Amino acid sequence: MNVFDIDKSLFFFINHGAANVLFDAVMPFLTARGYLLILPYVAYMLFKAYKLKNKGQDAHIKTVFAAMGVSIFSFLLADWLAGELKHLIGRIRPCNALEGARLLVGCTGSYSMPSSHATNSFAYAIPLFFLTRRYIDLWVRLYPIALASLVAFSRVYVGVHYPSDVIAGAIFGTVIAFTVIGLYKYASLHYKIRPYTTMLFAFLLVISVFRVYYILHGPLNLSPDEAHYWEWSRRLDLSYYSKGPMIAYLIFIGSSIFGDNIFGIRIMAVIFSALSSIYLFKLVTHMYDGEGPRVIFRQAQDEGQGSKNELVALSSAVLFQIIPMFAPFGVIFTIDSPFIFFWILSMYIFWKAINRDALSVMSNELKENAHHASRITHYGLWLFLGISIGLGLLTKYTMTFFYLCAFLFLLFSEKRFLLKTVKPYLTLLISAAVFSPVIIWNIQHDWVTIRHTAGQAHIYEGIKISLKTFFEFLGSQVGIITPILFGMMFYALFKMARDKRQWIGELLQSRFLLYFSIPVIAFFLLKSIQAKVQPNWAMTGYIAGIIAFSRYFIGQGAEGNSLKNSKPNSLRVARHALLIAGISLALLVTVASHYPAILNLPPKTDPTSRLRGWKELGAEVSMIYNNISEKGHVFIFSDRYQVSSELAFYVKGHPKTYCINLGRRMNQYDLWPDMNSDAANIRQNKDNTNTINAIFVRIDNTDMPSKVAEAFESSEKKLLQVYDKKRHLVREYSIFICYNFKGLKTARPERY
Repeated sequence: MNVFDIDKSLFFFINHGAANVLFDAVMPFLTARGYLLILPYVAYMLFKAYKLKNKGQDAHIKTVFAAMGVSIFSFLLADWLAGELKHLIGRIRPCNALEGARLLVGCTGSYSMPSSHATNSFAYAIPLFFLTRRYIDLWVRLYPIALASLVAFSRVYVGVHYPSDVIAGAIFGTVIAFTVIGLYKYASLHYKIRPYTTMLFAFLLVISVFRVYYILHGPLNLSPDEAHYWEWSRRLDLSYYSKGPMIAYLIFIGSSIFGDNIFGIRIMAVIFSALSSIYLFKLVTHMYDGEGPRVIFRQAQDEGQGSKNELVALSSAVLFQIIPMFAPFGVIFTIDSPFIFFWILSMYIFWKAINRDALSVMSNELKENAHHASRITHYGLWLFLGISIGLGLLTKYTMTFFYLCAFLFLLFSEKRFLLKTVKPYLTLLISAAVFSPVIIWNIQHDWVTIRHTAGQAHIYEGIKISLKTFFEFLGSQVGIITPILFGMMFYALFKMARDKRQWIGELLQSRFLLYFSIPVIAFFLLKSIQAKVQPNWAMTGYIAGIIAFSRYFIGQGAEGNSLKNSKPNSLRVARHALLIAGISLALLVTVASHYPAILNLPPKTDPTSRLRGWKELGAEVSMIYNNISEKGHVFIFSDRYQVSSELAFYVKGHPKTYCINLGRRMNQYDLWPDMNSDAANIRQNKDNTNTINAIFVRIDNTDMPSKVAEAFESSEKKLLQVYDKKRHLVREYSIFICYNFKGLKTARPERY
């Protein structure tokens, strides 16, 4: 008898042999509503804790809420991971696989191992048992374990799981529970030493786990840009038509490890978003805690200032994650995710580099001449700064604004002496060397990137004034930052830069924030008068705005000095209310952007609709592809790179796709072999049939362009309409099945 036979025998013994009237009434309830029976234990925990509190033992109240929090988090994590494991194992439920199974509840089509009920029950029971051991007797603490065991047993009794399913679930849930308990204890220990750092990493862990779950189960398909960059990653090069190669390299790494799927592409967004917050935290901490003689002098006078400044750092790092402009790039992996990281990393290294000399002065002031010591060179940081800026340039060309911001800051601050040293220019040369692959590639491709960038910047259109595009851009900035935070950021930036009395000792920091925000935002604001500017082009300017907001509105309140002493109580209350309202509004908008169904917006007004409907298109084209591939080779193409890229990703097998030119501007597909050249190669191969059919896809209900119709002997049209769950039309696709490719007359793109 093998293991499966034993498992099956035990299943029938429990499902049939243990059957009785009492169990037939109780077990279905335990399966469906067993979680309700944990409530008496929770009530007992609270009662016992409050009873001990009256005796002066307050710690148990915190223990209760900690146990409940760990239990809930463990339950949520277990429920998700059990579902993922089920799909990996793929075991059929006994009620669907065995004849004679006695079924007392509904039998779903989901897989069987491990049992989610058993996993979840033990995941929430173990923390309640383990974390309350110091003030609740053992015989009482066994209640949640006994309840979890009964729930697990009920799954076999009602006929939906094998015994091994619930055993595996119990073990899996227990492992998850002890893992979460271990993380909680680790965090509790480190919280006593570095509370704000611990809170940051705990926050990033939770939000990163949520983002991984969202990537796997969220409502959004791969965006057209993500799909296009994934196409780049299948053809690695020194650079590409519109962007540098960094995004392609990163997607190549992710998809090489995790496969050509959404998770393999978007996991890098989760990583870079978390790293951005970590280095933003480090930047703010160094700005206000450990850099420069003035701040060091202040720390000597004010003990405990470090923890308050870490509150500013924590606030900045958390705000970065919830502001609508930045939050989506923790899930969607476009060039902005790594670009923001390299910008923040460069700010951090730059701040350390310009203040290293000041630290040298403080450590050697009794031994050396301060004037000489302040000019001690520290080439390591400037070297790393050049590398960081160069990597940013390989990601997005607007990284060049870092040069402008750094130059203006050095020129108009006490650090201007650095412009007379070799260090900034060394950084410039190193960043240019890192960026050189893009230059080499453009030399080989007739400088198409410069032509494209000039086209994007509307340089060829000359100077013109458009108040419409100006107000559109200004409105977009207010919208994606949210109105309250937008106003408070700029108020903080200018207030800190101008009010020298209140912010004495922090003038360098204030100017640093000012020059790393206003030049970027002002440039694109002025540019919007001439032509359309995308909302995310000025995004790096708001990094410094986040820091200024946190320092002025949160850090100043934490200090408890001038704010409480000089401001009337009503003003302080209004200020706190405005602060809470601004953060709450930003959080609500971010949540709504992740789950747009909350707002019930029609697709035409829902910005996330462009990230839906592609999977359905891929499934439809996959069926057509399979049907006609038996008759010969099949090309898949469109007249838009967005559609071609999405088809390459979502059509089964990830086939090669093409993008033809019917009067559009140039894109990366024009630099790769087209259908004519590939058709010629196919026909030269005598081992294959010369018949070449194709699938041509266009957005909307349209007719076949005459130029495309002439390239085939015949064609037929199929209209695909994709609806959301509320039966709103998301998008229409015209799918043309084309037979016997003769050759397509293509024109060289005239627009870039």
